[in-house]
Amino acid sequence: MIWFFRHVWNIVTQPGHGKRVFVGVSGGVDSSVAALVLKLYGYQVTGVFIKTWQPDWIECTWRDERRDAIRVCAHLEIPFIELDLEQEYRQGVADYMISEYLKGRTPNPDVMCNREVKFGGFLKHAIKQGVDYVATGHYAQNINGQLVKGIDSDKDQSYFLWTLTCKQLERILFPVGHLPKSVTRLIAAWYQLPTASKKDSQGICFIGDINMKEFLGHYIEEKHGNVVNEQGKIIGFHKGVLFFTLGERHGFVITEKTIDDRPYYVIGKDIEQNILTVSHDLSQNPIVQKIIITECVWRIIPKQDVLYTAQIRYHGEIKSCKVQIVNKQYTEIIFSEYDGTVAGGQSIVVFDGVVCIGGGIVR
Repeated sequence: MIWFFRHVWNIVTQPGHGKRVFVGVSGGVDSSVAALVLKLYGYQVTGVFIKTWQPDWIECTWRDERRDAIRVCAHLEIPFIELDLEQEYRQGVADYMISEYLKGRTPNPDVMCNREVKFGGFLKHAIKQGVDYVATGHYAQNINGQLVKGIDSDKDQSYFLWTLTCKQLERILFPVGHLPKSVTRLIAAWYQLPTASKKDSQGICFIGDINMKEFLGHYIEEKHGNVVNEQGKIIGFHKGVLFFTLGERHGFVITEKTIDDRPYYVIGKDIEQNILTVSHDLSQNPIVQKIIITECVWRIIPKQDVLYTAQIRYHGEIKSCKVQIVNKQYTEIIFSEYDGTVAGGQSIVVFDGVVCIGGGIVR
């Protein structure tokens, strides 16, 4: 713990000490420690619980989370306020997610939640209140205005934050990004925070412990269809192509069994015919793969002759790539190896070492 307090002392004596910061307190351990660390740094901290939309058919959990957030703020002796962003979440995250799946695409709700809620409505509200910074418990770092991976590679969340602009990063702090998750837990226990032993949340951002297919099942009608192999032969059935993404290996039923017991992966979706195409092989196409992304944010303009790395999904494989900006709308990502799991709507995030330079949405 000694190195931690030395780090605190170094920060406290730097410019910025005493400035106002709104911390998004979710009722979890990460945001609790984020608020604690900033208070130790000498900031004037206010805990802000963001109330978002939750479907009527889901068991209410936000009141429990708010209670835990209030307890943390009381323990730290900092003010607590509640910010209602139900509309921003419903329109920018939930409705967007449903509409994308209806088009056969695969959106990332956590990316949209960060863009529209945490660093959309929350940041705008803080600025209107004259606050200097907002902070969250994300495992990422803001170093000299650049988004950098969190120290803990298992918990790094920079992938979800690619939409942040340089202007936004001027007002954002990530107090636990320099800590391993194990140390975050130790700090919470050391200061006897009420959330010290609380389990990490799972499921869709802010909604809770529910998987995507269960959520979508309330808004997209099931429509049984055929599963076919690469030759077009019917080998099984499914409950609707809209529920699947490329590369998925679960959720459909194979009725034509063979001696080859290798798993099947989704390699194609015919939305109009409601047909799912599967294969044992995800790397059957050309060696070089070019993917167009749109809605791009580049904090550092990529150079054509530089080799970068990219992630197509959270904790997905790190892939080498080159980046070519086509125009203001489109950028081309060039992979040297084919990946059959890339689906429209996914986020491709580009890194130069540990620095996240930007990204976009697969067209």
